[in-house]
Amino acid sequence: MKIVLPLAALGLLSTLFLISQSIDPTKAIPVVELDLEQRAQDQGATNAAFAGVTRGGDEIMLDAVSARPSPEDARIINAKDVSAELTLVSGTVIDVSAKNASLNQKNNTAAMAGSVRFKTTTGYDIGTEQLNADFNILHAESPGPISGEGPPGVLTAGRMILTSNEETGTSHLVFTDRVKLIYSGHINEE
Repeated sequence: MKIVLPLAALGLLSTLFLISQSIDPTKAIPVVELDLEQRAQDQGATNAAFAGVTRGGDEIMLDAVSARPSPEDARIINAKDVSAELTLVSGTVIDVSAKNASLNQKNNTAAMAGSVRFKTTTGYDIGTEQLNADFNILHAESPGPISGEGPPGVLTAGRMILTSNEETGTSHLVFTDRVKLIYSGHINEE
């Protein structure tokens, strides 16, 4: 055993050098082409994160792959590949993701657009194209149609509103405008 293991190690090391490719020292090292002057002039951040708390105590954390101030108004931040986590006072966690978002720092609002997903720990998984949120109070609203699944079954609606009662701390997810629900309740066979 004292001879076999060192010989096996030597055999492995020798195959490493025999199989490896040779390096051509005359080839240039690959370099990424970046316009550093333009990049230095552009304002923005990559892997940006924003966090806050509503007046009712609900926690909001928002992450974006990139965020840049709007050329028209520096208080508006345009973000790409956005994900947000809302931890409600009740303990419910809501995960929201979207391709784009416009965050208004003056009004403390966000307008998310592009393949918006709204998932809750209570079992809802909703899709829509736009979701507007107010971070001063817990309020989110989809101005357009939604579709998805929840504890009662598969549903579609013209609008969805998430609100909170600041006095009691309870949150409500309300579906309106031609709500269609395919109920998938479980039948007890007793």
